[in-house]
This record gives sequence, structure tokens and C-alpha cells, in this order.
Amino acid sequence: MHVQDEVRIPFSDASEALLLFGPHDAYLKLIEEKSPAQIMTREGELVISGDKPEVDKLTELIGVLLQLIRRGIALSERDISYAMMLVGRGEAVQLLDVYDEEVARTQRGKVIRAKTLGQRHYLSAIKKRDIVFGIGPAGTGKTYLAVVTAVNALKNGRVKRIVLTRPAVEAGESLGFLPGDLQEKVDPYLRPLYDALYDMLGNEQVAKMMERGLIEVAPLAYMRGRTLEDSFVILDEAQNTTPEQMKMFLTRLGFGSKMVITGDVTQVDLPKGKKSGLREAQRILGAIPDVAFIHFQEGDVVRHSLVQKIIAAYAKEEVDHGY
Repeated sequence: MHVQDEVRIPFSDASEALLLFGPHDAYLKLIEEKSPAQIMTREGELVISGDKPEVDKLTELIGVLLQLIRRGIALSERDISYAMMLVGRGEAVQLLDVYDEEVARTQRGKVIRAKTLGQRHYLSAIKKRDIVFGIGPAGTGKTYLAVVTAVNALKNGRVKRIVLTRPAVEAGESLGFLPGDLQEKVDPYLRPLYDALYDMLGNEQVAKMMERGLIEVAPLAYMRGRTLEDSFVILDEAQNTTPEQMKMFLTRLGFGSKMVITGDVTQVDLPKGKKSGLREAQRILGAIPDVAFIHFQEGDVVRHSLVQKIIAAYAKEEVDHGY
């Protein structure tokens, strides 16, 4: 026989309920869809009733979400979904630690925080290690957070410049067919790196810093023969490097520098038969304690909730049919 339970959670004021329920009660509907327990509102309080284990889970979820709201954190639908996933794994309290630290502020003053446990581990690894690999699906914030951390390091004088690079292999497209000189050809495929820089510094500041050599954005081939000292170096889309390119890149590390390498081993665009430098690096360097490998999961996707479902569907297809 199921033990029935009822818990009442008071709101401090009416605005708390609005923030918890979301626009047009979207967050409340999301919670109700996923939980068999019943949720009702009565005179400034939330009433949760149903089977005791479900009521306990929902009470923990609402308690954590209200703590975040009371800290002034604006929740999104994605935050609610992630919190529910953590409750299911018995890790809800860890959510308070995830949102604890303000990583940076954009040029417009928007606060940037880690949004998942994976992102928090990633940021922690970048602080502690000189070489960090961020591996996982699109939308997990791998590149964006690396650029944010690099800008912070430059502003605080911990490095003298930022170097951003990508291998020039793009989903079956050839740079040779794009119009314009080298810079105009390279810019479109380096766009995600620029977007993160513009977010943090603004277009004018980025242009000035590039002119002064404080920020360099270049194809991976431009790294050959250099030693990068006092630099924060980011290699994006690293799954499209060859093992030779990856070795060349990693051996550019100079004194006072950090390297962050990001990529998704399920999205390799190299010609058939060519090994991915990112996959090989995992195998070859995995035993070196000073090199950190952070693996992001589907749950770390911070884009639209549909992106998470799309990634999961493709992952299942790959397992079922091995395409």
C-alpha cells in the first residue's frame, strides 16, 4: 500500500510564485508533466500531495528552486529540466553549488554562471590545469566558457594575449570556394569564436585588441613553428584535427600559458580513413595527470530543450544502427 503525504511550502511573497511558475505557468506545467504528485496553490503557499517518495522528490526540487530564486538567479525552462534530472539522480543539492559562482559578466552586464555540473567541473579544471580538453555535444558551452575564461585571464593580467584557432575542415565545405582574401575566407568558419568575444568585449573593443595583437584568431596551420608564451590558447572543433596537427598544436605550449581544446568526437568531418587527433589525444594522453579531460553529457546541453532530444535521438540511432 502506498503511503500518502502532503507538504505545504510557503512563499515569501507573490513574486516568488511567479518566478517559480515561469511565464504563463510554463515551468509549473513542465514539473507537473514529469511528476505524478499533485501541485496546488493556496493562499500564498504551494501544496504538494501524493505518494510519499514522489512528494519528497518534488519538495526537494521546489526547495532548491526557491533557494536559487531567493539568491536572485533568473531561472529558465532549461534550468527546471536540469534540476528535475538531478533530483531523479539524488543530486539536487549540488545545483546550489553549480550556480554559486559568478564566472564573468558580458559587456551588457549579463551574469555568466556555470549552468550544469559538467560546466562547473570544466571551469574548475581550466583554473587548475595548463591543458584541458572539453569533449562533448554541441550546445554544452565548451567554446563559449573557454573564451569567457580567456577574456577574464587577459583582463586580470594573468596572460598577455588570447589565441583562438580552428582546423580548416568544415562539414564537407572548402574554404577555396568562398569569395575574398584569406581573412574574409577564414572569418565565417571562425564565427563562433568571434561571437563569444563580441559578447564579452563588444565589437569595437575586439577590433582594437586584434589590431594591437592582444587577440589573434587564425587557422590551425598558422600555429606551426611557434611557441605560445603567456597566452590563453583555445583550439575549437578539435575533432577535425589529424593526430599530427594535434601533436603540433599541443607542443606549442609555452611558459605562463594555458590551452583549452574543445570538440565533439561524434562530429568528425575529416575524409574517410583519417584518424581524429582528438580521439587519439584521449587515448595517448589520458594517463598524464596534468592534462584534464572533461566529458560533457546530453544533460549538459544548455541550448533549447529540443537540442537535447535531438542529440539523444542521434546517439540512439548510432548505437542501434552504427552509422
